[in-house]
Amino acid sequence: MKRKDLKKHINYLCGELLAECMAASSFSKKDNKQDIENVMLGIAKMQNDWICRLSHVEPGSTKLFFKKLKEDMQKRTDEIVDQIQNL
Repeated sequence: MKRKDLKKHINYLCGELLAECMAASSFSKKDNKQDIENVMLGIAKMQNDWICRLSHVEPGSTKLFFKKLKEDMQKRTDEIVDQIQNL
């Protein structure tokens, strides 16, 4: 996958997570505005971090870099989904 396509994928994924967060907040009966804002801020920071990491790949270790990025993306996405489900 090209970097350009991966950046689009990251933006799409984070957009979907934000949409899920907003949907969960609109259906939630609890008053958890601060928690929702924290999750949304976490998604924005995560997106920025991934794009920055993708823009500064170290030459020579690209295979390991992309493997680590993929693992981090999966782990962090799972954490965000869990946070959204607990809103």
